[in-house]
Amino acid sequence: MHTSPLRRAGMLVLAVGATVGLAACSGQGSGTAAPGPADSAPASMDETGTRVALSYPGGIVVLDGETLDVVGDVDSEEFTRLNSAGDGRHIMVTTSEGFQVLDAGTTSDEPVLTDLVFEADKAGHVVTHGGKTVLYADGTSDSTIFDTDALLTSHGDMPETEVVPGVEAHHGVSIVLEDGSFVTTVGNADGRTGIVVRDPSGETIAENADCLGVHGEGAAQDEVVVFGCDDGALIFDDGEITKVDAEDQPYGRMGNIFVSETSPLVLGDYKDDRDAEGYLLHSVALIDTAAKTHTVVDMPEGAEYTFRDLARGPEDLGYIIASDGAIHVFDLEQGAFTDAFPVIDAWEGPADWQDAHPAIKVSGDIAYVTEPGKNMIHAVDLTTGETVVSATLPVTPNEMAVTH
Repeated sequence: MHTSPLRRAGMLVLAVGATVGLAACSGQGSGTAAPGPADSAPASMDETGTRVALSYPGGIVVLDGETLDVVGDVDSEEFTRLNSAGDGRHIMVTTSEGFQVLDAGTTSDEPVLTDLVFEADKAGHVVTHGGKTVLYADGTSDSTIFDTDALLTSHGDMPETEVVPGVEAHHGVSIVLEDGSFVTTVGNADGRTGIVVRDPSGETIAENADCLGVHGEGAAQDEVVVFGCDDGALIFDDGEITKVDAEDQPYGRMGNIFVSETSPLVLGDYKDDRDAEGYLLHSVALIDTAAKTHTVVDMPEGAEYTFRDLARGPEDLGYIIASDGAIHVFDLEQGAFTDAFPVIDAWEGPADWQDAHPAIKVSGDIAYVTEPGKNMIHAVDLTTGETVVSATLPVTPNEMAVTH
């Protein structure tokens, strides 16, 4: 196995919203607190390094981001979702009880699935940015917010949280902006319709109900926030909400959003046929948050993808691991695909969205790409297109998250 050093660059935000402060109805940690794995001071980022967490049926393996060696293997539920907690060390594992904290460990501490659980009815989206982590419970639409670094300093205790109660339960997401504004989706058991923005006192300052199927969010440059709709997207900018329509009507869905804090351009997955079979997609959505435009760009011929296959990386470019086995490079400023890096074998779309299929996550210049068909993972230098490390895993990887 080749183990040349992996270069690291400035971090980009991967489909997250801005969350800094909140003055709203709140409470103490809404979960189960129990001793964690370490009582010492938090490890520095250098000591922690990048860790890659991969779920498999009944467990989670943790890899060293440099060598891709397995450094931990913990038991969990049959299917779990994984999201970075945003502090460079912890992963949020969505389970039947809520959001359970996985400590990815350090050079001296082994990874462990802690007993810390932020209880949630149908744990859903995790949003991290600006020193805050936000957990959304689909079963109640409650939003639980805590300081991102709190898990590093709580010495195994449940950190203090603020909870914004939901109104009507739905599969949603919330973010908090730097001025304390709280932005959350609106919906109920019958569907999702839009977003509402409240100031720190709880007063509604903007709302829009013209976003059927609202899903996903991301904060681009200058904290301009984008939400996907079944027929376009909503853009919240400087106190106002703008609806941008998709090229395809009445259905042109953007459901997952990939942003950079240093770019006004937003990449989204895109589906133009409500009744299409399978989960493979053949176009991407490009949102210009400054110009307030929505554009659809076709994938290269023979290249399709799913919601797990998009990321942002160096130079604010988009990177998509497609069904032809290559990472396709998307230049958002040009609105065009400019390069492709062969990485894995060609693959077919999953029969169910939960089924294992290739995924991509980016840390600095490095893209981590899973290849479930071979029980493998690859680290690709996005500045050169070269695969610098590959590893065979003892399990078939499904969900993936990186610590930083």
